[in-house]
Amino acid sequence: MSNYFLRTLREDPSDAEVTSHRLLVRAGYIRRQAPGIFAWLPIGLRVKAKIETIVREEMAAAGAFEVHFPALLPREPYEITGRWDEYGDGLFRLKDRKGSDMLLAPTHEEVFTLLVKDLYSSYKDLPLSIFQIQDKYRDEARSRGGLLRGREFTMKDAYSFDYTDAGLDQSYQAQRDAYERIFARLGLEYVIVQADAGAMGGSRSEEFLHPTPVGEDTFVRSAGGYAANIEAFRTVVPPSIDWAGFPAAEVFDTPDTPTIQTLVDRANSDHPRPDGRAWTGADTLKNVVLALIQPDGTRELLVIGLPGDREVDLKRVEVAVAPAEVEAANETDFARFPGLVKGYIGPWSANGAVLGEKSATGIRFLGDPRVVPGTEWITGANEPGRHVFGLVADRDFALDGTIEAAEVRAGDPAPDGSGPVELARGMEIGHVFQLGRKYAEALGLKVLDENGKLVTVTMGSYGIGVTRILATIAELNNDAKGLIWPETVAPFDVHVIATGRDEVVFETAGTVVAMLEGVQRDVLYDDRRKVSPGVKFGDAELIGIPVIVIVGRGAADGIVELWDRRSGERTQVAVAELAASFA
Repeated sequence: MSNYFLRTLREDPSDAEVTSHRLLVRAGYIRRQAPGIFAWLPIGLRVKAKIETIVREEMAAAGAFEVHFPALLPREPYEITGRWDEYGDGLFRLKDRKGSDMLLAPTHEEVFTLLVKDLYSSYKDLPLSIFQIQDKYRDEARSRGGLLRGREFTMKDAYSFDYTDAGLDQSYQAQRDAYERIFARLGLEYVIVQADAGAMGGSRSEEFLHPTPVGEDTFVRSAGGYAANIEAFRTVVPPSIDWAGFPAAEVFDTPDTPTIQTLVDRANSDHPRPDGRAWTGADTLKNVVLALIQPDGTRELLVIGLPGDREVDLKRVEVAVAPAEVEAANETDFARFPGLVKGYIGPWSANGAVLGEKSATGIRFLGDPRVVPGTEWITGANEPGRHVFGLVADRDFALDGTIEAAEVRAGDPAPDGSGPVELARGMEIGHVFQLGRKYAEALGLKVLDENGKLVTVTMGSYGIGVTRILATIAELNNDAKGLIWPETVAPFDVHVIATGRDEVVFETAGTVVAMLEGVQRDVLYDDRRKVSPGVKFGDAELIGIPVIVIVGRGAADGIVELWDRRSGERTQVAVAELAASFA
């Protein structure tokens, strides 16, 4: 350590929001260059390399071959697949000196597809799985959590190529199994959840989430085995209701009721239900106005109707309307559509028109899946201070479609019938997709089958966030003093500390280091002569190598102290017997 490129910090970085960010910077693993962008220092690279080694070994076991693409790529392939625009502001775009559009790749489906197209032409060449470990770039609106969400990050992305759907199923399963082995070796708990494919496209999509309070993803799971992230959760649709004999809808004055709670209170006081049950928020239809910003800059308003006891989940909306971005409608939007009466918006107009024909607003109206034919609602009458009661879906108004936009709650029924769900937080550490033929079709990847007929190749895509996993492991393995790495990814196997000023201490420590290296252990040796034992111990606890050998007062008698950072246990061991402890 007297000449190793490593400096620890006593103070936490001011921008650190989570434990892993704080400790990785303080312990000298990474250094901030810009928001969401970090330099890797020698000790950090050692941990990163160990994670990558595990990934490479399991990819090889799954039959995948490693390649490496540049991060800087031309626009054309991404334009062909539509993702040049779909990624919106999340894509780093630039021009070269000739004015050609380039990008820093957020993911590499296009160029993997073109590589296989360039080299393979027959079904005999397939199946094929290839992967890389490469840096990716996404211009996050708010990079946070150090390595947990950065603008530059290291990722393993693998791609499978088959010419039949059955072949894709087999390749997908092989990668999925490899992921389970990888996370088991890394000591990471995970939950496999159904996921939305997003901008990647494709059919089957599953995320590997590590349950953690600092996770940025919410997922649901039931005792019966169902698991999905919030974006992929599907509402159980209630049966339609026969509205024959229902009374006609009525409009009532409901002054000073711009919120659901004030409306419910007014309804119960002035217009009680005939059956004696109290009105609740679930009886009301809340109508939320959002603005969709398309990749070309076009701004479109959308009204979403959902039960009044639910809030809109913007993440679920964004998935449903991708690649558009979503924000709340502003005053300018409302001024363009005077039919939008704040606090009293509804899908009903005074002349009884069906939405889409003579709608009061003329804006596209999508409903929650619970808004089924025959359901009755209290909702805005599109007039100040007035609401309509007993408005029946499909009789009095029609939806332009449905949308999964409402918040998911603990206790909601799982869509597979396996019982109520609970909510938890998780960090995405891996994602597997069955892309199908989307990219192969767009880029013309075809091979000749057994009958000499050209068929489009079907693909899978499989990603693991290497740097995010490193941060997740750090987040899990620490105490008040610093990091405590698992043996599988620790930067060194043993940390040897020479304490005191006597020459015998340093001579013994040198013997210990040589002995440990002789039994194939990587050793970090704190040989600093003018540094106090307290500082050395503090650095050792901060750096987090799981096994520490302290060479101090007992050195003259051939005794050292073995310190297990994981358990905190310290035992005295004879130098002559030390190697046996690491056999």
